[in-house]
Amino acid sequence: MTRRAWKYCRRPRLVAGGVAALAAVIVTACATFGSHAQARDGVRTPVTPPMKNHPLDEVWSGKRYASETARALHDAREENPANGVVADGTLLWRRVVGSAGKSCASCHNDPAFSMRSAGTRYPKYFSGWQRPITLEDRINRCRDVHMRAERWPRGARSLIAMTTFVRSQSRRQPVRPAYDGRMQPFVASGRKSFVQRIGLLGLSCQNCHGSLAGKRLGAQTLSQGQSNAFPTYKLTLGAVSSLHQQFQRCNIRVGAEPLELGADAYVNLEAYLAYRGVGLPVETPGVRD
Repeated sequence: MTRRAWKYCRRPRLVAGGVAALAAVIVTACATFGSHAQARDGVRTPVTPPMKNHPLDEVWSGKRYASETARALHDAREENPANGVVADGTLLWRRVVGSAGKSCASCHNDPAFSMRSAGTRYPKYFSGWQRPITLEDRINRCRDVHMRAERWPRGARSLIAMTTFVRSQSRRQPVRPAYDGRMQPFVASGRKSFVQRIGLLGLSCQNCHGSLAGKRLGAQTLSQGQSNAFPTYKLTLGAVSSLHQQFQRCNIRVGAEPLELGADAYVNLEAYLAYRGVGLPVETPGVRD
């Protein structure tokens, strides 16, 4: 990145405690940053965060730490075990439902164009709720408000399929959450959850996915805990998992009570992880161990 481009992509310093003082929007239309991020995939070469005092000096995708089997399946697009879920999402995109007699395609037409950047910028602040909205929430809101159709429960196969399909349209685009000052307290809350020790083992996300990234834990190698591949196919589950389902599994592993899918604490943690992984390319649907 050139010095001139860096000037426009740079963001204010962090406030005390290491939380981003997100008073201005993190660049969402900086072509230089976009090409820079895509050139560095976080697997062969690290992504350098475009702001000072970021929690990480180098950002690495979880694919770097995955097994050879997981990486091979991820790279062989036609053999990705999540392809069936993406196909289900394609059908749901075109299906007319609800009293409004609409499908997703009725308003958004070709998802390759209309959804091309949708997977890069959530969660983001939604003024109607005065809090962040996730991609799953946005899909359900469209069903409720515009299609007059029943909302899908969190964790439902249809919601996971649609989320996977929509986010896959942003594949290879850099994660660049559009955070402004209104998101600051939610990102701060997410960071607090990331570093807070919980459960019978008294461990935090930071304990495993911070300094121990790249170390072995049982049969798996610990990653930085990035979210750019979610929803992702988990080989250990034989199914596609949402990010919040992964949060639940991590809670259980440390002996803590999992929260409900979509809980505010999980949404805030998701927002912090998006900030923590800024610049990584979207890999949905990823394949992980």
